[in-house]
Amino acid sequence: MQVQTRSDNETVWEESISAWVDGDGEIRPEDLDTPYGRQVWDTYHLIGDVMRSKELAVQPSDLFYARLSKAIDEEPPIVAPRRKVSGARLGLSGFAVAAAVATVVWVAMPYLVGQPGTSAPAGPVLASTDDGSLGDYVDAHRQFAGVNPIRQVSFDGGALSR
Repeated sequence: MQVQTRSDNETVWEESISAWVDGDGEIRPEDLDTPYGRQVWDTYHLIGDVMRSKELAVQPSDLFYARLSKAIDEEPPIVAPRRKVSGARLGLSGFAVAAAVATVVWVAMPYLVGQPGTSAPAGPVLASTDDGSLGDYVDAHRQFAGVNPIRQVSFDGGALSR
């Protein structure tokens, strides 16, 4: 088998042609005006044509598939070494879980257990805004808020104008 070696300039030049064919890069047309440039140009277009058309693609034989399967089966498996789990790491992770559970219990305990000496309300407590004093308060302090980004809307008459 003959191995061809390419210089770095040829590799970069071929990559720029590939990018240009894909619509990503730019190339000078005079670079393609050589026998090698035309060969590379034709090769990239042939590759694109084969990728887009099943009629141009070569269908491998069953013998090829058999040889490929045999070669894959003969490859040595890549096995990573087992990780060693230290006992200190297991102990610290268990401690972290226990600390998290204790924190949740500490924070949630006042909500789960009623305060001693207090009784639960007999019914739901509803807020009342019938007095209209909130609207007066907002109007009196509107100058401190600057431009009002929120448009106030009423169910009765639509948007309230200022």
